[in-house]
Amino acid sequence: MRSILVTGGAGFIGSNFVHHVVRHTDLQVTVLDKLTYAGNRASLEGLPQDRVELVVGDVADAALVDELAPRHDAIVHYAAESHNDNSLRDPRPFLDTNIVGTYTLLEAARRHGTRLHHISTDEVYGDLELDDPERFTESTPYNPSSPYSSTKAGSDLLVRAWVRSFGIEATISNCSNNYGPRQHVEKFIPRQVTNVLDGLRPKLYGAGLNVRDWIHADDHSDAVLTILDRGVAGETYLIGADGERNNLQVVQMILRLLGCAEDDFDHVVDRPGHDLRYAIDSTKLRTELGWKPTYSDFESGLADTIDWYRQNEAWWRPQKAAVEAAYAAQGQ
Repeated sequence: MRSILVTGGAGFIGSNFVHHVVRHTDLQVTVLDKLTYAGNRASLEGLPQDRVELVVGDVADAALVDELAPRHDAIVHYAAESHNDNSLRDPRPFLDTNIVGTYTLLEAARRHGTRLHHISTDEVYGDLELDDPERFTESTPYNPSSPYSSTKAGSDLLVRAWVRSFGIEATISNCSNNYGPRQHVEKFIPRQVTNVLDGLRPKLYGAGLNVRDWIHADDHSDAVLTILDRGVAGETYLIGADGERNNLQVVQMILRLLGCAEDDFDHVVDRPGHDLRYAIDSTKLRTELGWKPTYSDFESGLADTIDWYRQNEAWWRPQKAAVEAAYAAQGQ
């Protein structure tokens, strides 16, 4: 491969992927991003202009996608509406981007013979009981529980259908919860970190017992590059770093790392339909493609993430007040 098109490349995990690609390969990168509230030009600052081009546009714009696809050897599809709370308030944008956008890319890939890698989430599998010894695998049945996860499940199924029906060269990865630099402050970890930096108390949904399987965005990026390089067309790979922690543990760790008392937080009303536990079994990715995470110590990765937010207030400050006002209106 010489060039890739990265959709949603100005968002959180998309921009981290672009930075990772520039550091570790000689690929040319075109970013296609609509620059909604979750996309940020500043997330691409410092990247070499002779290697990274930003095209502002919508993945559901068939004419634009059809123009871009044949110029690239592969499409890496990160673009998605992804915030569960937003999907509960207004599901429609999730249908437009996650379903129609994916369909548009699949049709372009089919017309031009372009390789496609589709980024998805472990939330398509629903949730596990807190005491369940099992973890999600590639054969776990889909059981989404929110407008967000159901539209991601639908987009996964579209990719599978286009592989089987039309023979496109595509792979899928379902990843656990990402953390790291450049994540919008509406999300759990950056919200709590920036609250503490602002002298505010972190906010914890319910009792905080919901478990997420955390992975650093750099490890996710490395896994996606591995799949692009060695993945088998038509296959799905689960990406995880064995980072299970409940939300209470994460909040307490953030407070401790920032020199605060571990009980210095507020409980707020829980999210409707809040999934209990996600857990990824990434054995297939590790054994078949030889991938392994770098950030095996969650606390160390979290400390690095906190340092990034401490040093990059100019990046997150413009978003903060509006996010907190929206949460306050919901009692959260």
